[in-house]
Amino acid sequence: MLNSFHFRTLTASILLSTSMIVGTVIASPIVKIDGSSTVFPITEAVAEDFQIAKRGTVRVTVGISGTGGGFRKFCRNEIDIVNASRPITPTEMEACKQEGVQYIEMPIAFDALTLVVNPKNTWSNTITVDELKRIWEPEAQGKITNWNQINPAWPDKKIKLYGPGADSGTFEYFTEAIVGKAKSSRGDFTASEDDNVLVQGVASDLYALGFFGFAYYVENMKKINAVAIDSGNGGILPSAATVENNSYKPLSRPIFIYVNAKSTDKPEVNEFITFYMKNASELVTEVKYFPLSKEVYNLNIEHLNKKKIGTVFKGTGINIKLEDILKLESSL
Repeated sequence: MLNSFHFRTLTASILLSTSMIVGTVIASPIVKIDGSSTVFPITEAVAEDFQIAKRGTVRVTVGISGTGGGFRKFCRNEIDIVNASRPITPTEMEACKQEGVQYIEMPIAFDALTLVVNPKNTWSNTITVDELKRIWEPEAQGKITNWNQINPAWPDKKIKLYGPGADSGTFEYFTEAIVGKAKSSRGDFTASEDDNVLVQGVASDLYALGFFGFAYYVENMKKINAVAIDSGNGGILPSAATVENNSYKPLSRPIFIYVNAKSTDKPEVNEFITFYMKNASELVTEVKYFPLSKEVYNLNIEHLNKKKIGTVFKGTGINIKLEDILKLESSL
């Protein structure tokens, strides 16, 4: 039985095939998107529904090269939209400026970056922020190798670490939130821009520890377990409630799309973004992230129509509350 996502994909493929007439391909306008694997499920769901609504007259391509890789393409004017699991950085702002690329910032959801272990792991149901730092900081490489070096009650077994690659916004956010500096991490871990690779790694290794976006955890709950994060008030598991009340910290975060302002001159990009914001709440929930308020999505459309360029996040999304997003974006 097809789920809604696979049904959308199949329907979009059938509709797109109707643009071929007796061996001649009708050139359809294309909306080009790349970037974060964390944001991918949301944008891909929107893209599928949009293509169905447009009956195959517009193509939307959605790639996964990580937030950093996506911004490099975006600032070279190669794509219309970048999926980003953290705000644009000062370095990326400068790169875009050098190429004359202006951008419209649009928060689209909240994510609970999720720490996961193998289901047979019975010892680390809760990990403190300090313990996480001791595991992941650069100084740990070659020194912190076994679980019992973090907590004597834990097994004298080698920790196998899994995480997103260096181009990932999730990697940058995690290291900034936990270690204190973006990209500051030990290097001896299994890295991948494909979160499904990380899921499989943790699911197949009793002594594994990994992290990625909440949606990939929910999709694989039978294979992996979430770990409660203790930031000083006891262990808190990721959930809609703990993200909303800001108790799941410092690993809850806003996620974004950035739109090339020049691309909004193209009707297909304008229509796609408007469709995105009008359907965001439903589709964000469907793919297991946490939607923003209707006011934020309406403000994104207003920013699109007015070509309101710039960012309000100053390169960091650490400890931003769900309720603060509207206030921040209203200041643009």
